[in-house]
This record gives sequence, structure tokens and C-alpha cells, in this order.
Amino acid sequence: MGQDHIRYDVLAQDALRGMIRKVLAEVAATGHLPGEHHFFITFLTGAPGVKISPALKEKYAQQMTIVIQHQFWDLKVTDALFEIGLSFSDVPERLVIPFNAIVGFYDPSVNFELEFDVATLDVEDETPTDPPMNDGDDGPGGDDGASVVSLDAFRKKH
Repeated sequence: MGQDHIRYDVLAQDALRGMIRKVLAEVAATGHLPGEHHFFITFLTGAPGVKISPALKEKYAQQMTIVIQHQFWDLKVTDALFEIGLSFSDVPERLVIPFNAIVGFYDPSVNFELEFDVATLDVEDETPTDPPMNDGDDGPGGDDGASVVSLDAFRKKH
């Protein structure tokens, strides 16, 4: 087999992150989530462009998972990132999360999950996913029949 000069793996990740961008943009436009949909989004806290409070950064030095469900405000979506207001232990916080910092997306209402390969980022990820720290369900994972799209399936094996 030849070398992948096109980098289909990177293109696939960009396309899937674009899907997350579109979903969040629709939520931002309407101001609420449709039906029973809600999202667990895991991101690397040390990725370029991530803005979280020093207290959250200290508590989640590698990555954290947020839940977008009932209590969020000021959701703004651009081509590169989203901004959102969430409450953590009754403390309002403003987070800025570039789409490239996202390593996981899960909508438990329809058992839809995406996992992203972080090897393309220049950030180390040595710890497992932190549990969600704001309003939400039990969290992603488990043997609940969720559909997981792992981009490793598209990666050429050496």
C-alpha cells in the first residue's frame, strides 16, 4: 500500500468535528436542545485556545467532560470554537472550547458517540476521562449499546 498523502484520517476528524459544530450552532440558534438530546463533551484542558477558570484548570489539568443539558447559557458557536456558560458547584463559569480540543462527544438520548484521535494534537493525554462536573446523566461509556465511531478504524496500520 502507498503512503496516505491526502491524510484521510485528519479529513475524517475535521468532518466529524464539523458535525458537532453544526449541532451546537442549531442549539445556539434555538436556545434549547431538541427533545431529550443532551451532550457530554470531553476536551483537553491544555489544548491551544481553551479558556477555563484557573480553578477548573487546576482541578482538570489534562481533560474534562462537560454536560450540555438543562442549565447552560450564552452558547456561541464560531467556525473554530464554541463558548458556553455552565455552573460548577453553583459557581457560574464561562468556557471557550476550540473544536480541535474535543476528544469525545456523546449524546446518550440516542446512544451516539464520537471519539477523536488526540495523536494529531500536541497535547499529552495521560489520564482517563474525568467525570462530568455539571448537570447531567451518568456519563458516557459502559455497555449500553452505544454506537462509537473511532477514527482508528480509518488509520493505516503499519
